[in-house]
Amino acid sequence: MAAHVPEAPAVGRVSASPGSAPPLTQDLLVSGMTCATCVGRVERALAAAPGVIHADVNLATGRAAVQGRPGVLHPADLVLAVRRAGYGAELLTGEAEQDRRLLAAQERELKAEQRGVSAALVLSAPLLLGMFGVPIPGVVQCLLASVVQFALGARFYRAAWSALSARTGNMDLLVVLGTSAAYLYSVYLLIAGHAMHFYFEASALVVALVLLGRYLEAHARYSTAAALRALMRLRPQRAHIERAGAEVEVPVAAVAPGDRVVVRPGERVPVDGRVLTGESSADESLLTGESAPVAKRPGDRVIGGSINTSGLLRIETTAVGTDSVLAHIIALVERAQTGKAAVQRLVDRVAAVFVPVVLVAALLTFLGWWLAGRPTMGLIAAVSVMVIACPCALGLATPTAIMVGTGAAARAGILIRDVQALERAEHIDTVVLDKTGTLTEGRPRVSSVIAEGLTEQALLAWAAAAERGSEHPLARAVVAAAAGIELPVLESFQALPGRGVVAQVGGVPLAVGTRALMKEQGISTAPLEARAAQLELQGHTVMWVAQAPAAARLLGLIAAADALRPHAAALIERLHAANIRTVLITGDNAATAHAVASQLAIPQVLAGVLPDGKAQEIQRLLASGRHVAMAGDGINDAPALAAADVGIAMGSGADLALQAAGITLLRPDPLLIADALEVSRATARKIRQGLFWAFAYNVIAMPAAAAGWLSPVLAGAAMALSSLSVVVNALLLTRWRPREGRAS
Repeated sequence: MAAHVPEAPAVGRVSASPGSAPPLTQDLLVSGMTCATCVGRVERALAAAPGVIHADVNLATGRAAVQGRPGVLHPADLVLAVRRAGYGAELLTGEAEQDRRLLAAQERELKAEQRGVSAALVLSAPLLLGMFGVPIPGVVQCLLASVVQFALGARFYRAAWSALSARTGNMDLLVVLGTSAAYLYSVYLLIAGHAMHFYFEASALVVALVLLGRYLEAHARYSTAAALRALMRLRPQRAHIERAGAEVEVPVAAVAPGDRVVVRPGERVPVDGRVLTGESSADESLLTGESAPVAKRPGDRVIGGSINTSGLLRIETTAVGTDSVLAHIIALVERAQTGKAAVQRLVDRVAAVFVPVVLVAALLTFLGWWLAGRPTMGLIAAVSVMVIACPCALGLATPTAIMVGTGAAARAGILIRDVQALERAEHIDTVVLDKTGTLTEGRPRVSSVIAEGLTEQALLAWAAAAERGSEHPLARAVVAAAAGIELPVLESFQALPGRGVVAQVGGVPLAVGTRALMKEQGISTAPLEARAAQLELQGHTVMWVAQAPAAARLLGLIAAADALRPHAAALIERLHAANIRTVLITGDNAATAHAVASQLAIPQVLAGVLPDGKAQEIQRLLASGRHVAMAGDGINDAPALAAADVGIAMGSGADLALQAAGITLLRPDPLLIADALEVSRATARKIRQGLFWAFAYNVIAMPAAAAGWLSPVLAGAAMALSSLSVVVNALLLTRWRPREGRAS
């Protein structure tokens, strides 16, 4: 089944919102950030740019998401603001070619980091020999340390100077002050000839260890983005199209909607489209999480990036570039990973004062040891304090967990629109489930036709003619059942949401719908009530057909049955096992709704609820103190999805419902609802763990360094390991997989 995703705001696109000026969204890639204080500096710089309403900067991804006022916000101003703050910036367009270039740049940067840290470790290693009684001339120590300090460590000086120029501090400033103090003190001792032992190994090894930590962080962050890179690499670069009776190979960027694309077995589908000729199956696993190949026949939709596994297909292009399903999925994942959790904003406020606090602590450490008559020890302890203090771990704890969690969810076919949806999903204690299309297949079939005063075929013909103007699943079922029957002419049509339709068919006014509609039209359903009640108790939905309003004559009823989705019962079992309350909500009548709820063991039923009433029911649950998720798939569900704490849209649903949802499921599998809540909770746990260890590290490490229990070298190693441990802990989320089948 082809996936449907909400239309994610593209870069630079104005997305209208009724009743207010639509904001403009612009994404940037920021380079040169090293810690949480850098994040705050870039955010302040962006916030000061003309037209900016709000800016979020993510340390782990290096991305910034900026919202601003159209006509006032200019992308060039954002790039200039970031560069003036001392960092690099590039506008993100969402184009496949830019994504490929950025991926290649990330890989080159990682290799450069590896070369730099290797050189630093090789040059620093000889300085350790003195610790084992092997004499190394002071001049040799000085030369080795100088290369590490000023050549390989030049990046720290540049970043520190940039921070000072902006009247702020960052991790690089702490490294520069600490290592420079150890280096310059050693040079003084060497020139004065006062000692045989120097501290060149402290300065050089700290630089080497910080570089090692940066490399390990970069490598770990590179691993956290694996899911996003896998999606980006699904974009084919070439396509075979038919033009002027011949098949030609062109860049995918040259393919336009309406073009006919030829896809051979084993090739990746280059564009979104509809199958014109051929039969095959498509591997959509990396897009939707569906492991089994999906059959494709003429008329079926195909997703760009999926793999054609067997037959030759000719496809009519429907979407390319940033309008494709794959591009929308990538945009949603990127946006979720760029967003900032509420707890991270608190961390950023702490990080903003972190460097000044550390500098004061280092000064007090030196003064304390100096007053105790041990100034040399005071200098070494102060250096250790500056080196070991690490706002990096604080800055990485939340975004890395979000990156890995949203990436793992995307691999399973769960798209989390933003960080706010992820945060709220953790606290959900009530799930409200729409019936049709969520718990059922959404493809009802006519099961019974009972006529009053005319033939069943005639009744079906009148009803199908009236329903031709409707897109409701029940309407489609009636029209499908009347295939091959000649239908009267539909002259006028009006849909009445939640009740049915009224229409003029062949000169006859008709009403097709619920009991409530019949009552409105003044039509008695008594002659067929017994038959209708029996069908409803079996879980069938009854549609009444009447001639109205003048004749007010009941013509009969049509019943339709909609099969439960295969995993609907397993979903309810898993939610109940997690102590989550379930509620069935439907516009269907109470008897049918209770019959379905009984099959699934859903304890609470809200039946006969009109579309606007669904949102009101959600609000009532919220007002009672519940944390509510709403799962649905139709246009009628959009208000309720928007009203809930978290809206969950099934992948087969209408686009409006998907746009209203905080979480989108790329395939209509009910179990993904439970999986979405589970991965949200797992991600939240990793965030809390990362922040706990980051804070605990600084609370324990800084006093230990001030007391002289840690040398600068050990402090540098501990600092590198602290950031690495936070990222590696987040990476454990990659082991998360959606559970199959029933709860055990």
